[in-house]
Amino acid sequence: MVKVLIPLAQGCEELEAVTLIDLLRRGGIQVVTAGLDEQVVTASRGTRLLPDTSLDKVFQQEFDMVVLPGGQPGADNLNGDRRIRALLKRTAERGKITAAICAAPTVLASTGLLASKRATGYPGFLDKLDLPTTTLEDQAVVVDGCVVTSKGPGTAMDFALTLIELLVGGGTRNEVEETLQRPA
Repeated sequence: MVKVLIPLAQGCEELEAVTLIDLLRRGGIQVVTAGLDEQVVTASRGTRLLPDTSLDKVFQQEFDMVVLPGGQPGADNLNGDRRIRALLKRTAERGKITAAICAAPTVLASTGLLASKRATGYPGFLDKLDLPTTTLEDQAVVVDGCVVTSKGPGTAMDFALTLIELLVGGGTRNEVEETLQRPA
C-alpha cells in the first residue's frame, strides 16, 4: 500500500490538512499524520488536531510522499524543524514525491527542492524569496517531476486529487472525485 506522511505543525491550515488526509484516505492511501512533538496540534483557526504519532517515531520510516500543509505559523514551524528539512531531502534523493501547499512551498524552497523547478504557492510567500532558478506560476497546482505545489486553502481539493492521481492513478482519482459531487 502507498504510504504518505503529513507532518502537522502548530498553526497549520486545518482546511488543507484535513482535506489532504481525508481525500488521500478515500483514495486507499495509507496516511500517517505526525506532530512535531507529542502535543495536540492547534491549527491556525483554533481547530485541534490529534496526530497519529510524533515525527520522532516515524522519522526513519520510508514514505512514498511527504506532503506539507501550509498556514501560518504552521509553515514557519515546519521550516524551523531540522528533521522536516532532512526528511524532505531524503525523500527527494530517493526519487519520491515532496509536496506542499499555501505557505509550505517555502519549506521546499529553503531545502533547495524548488531549484530549477516550476512552482506555485500562496501569493506573497515564494515571490519574496530569492529563487533565481525557480519559475513561479499562477496555477492552482503545479507538478514538476517529483515536486508538487499548490496555491492555498481553495485549491486543497485539486491538490489532493492530483496527489492521488500521481500515487495510485487517474482511475482512482476519478472515483474519489465523483463521490465528492463537485460542480463541473
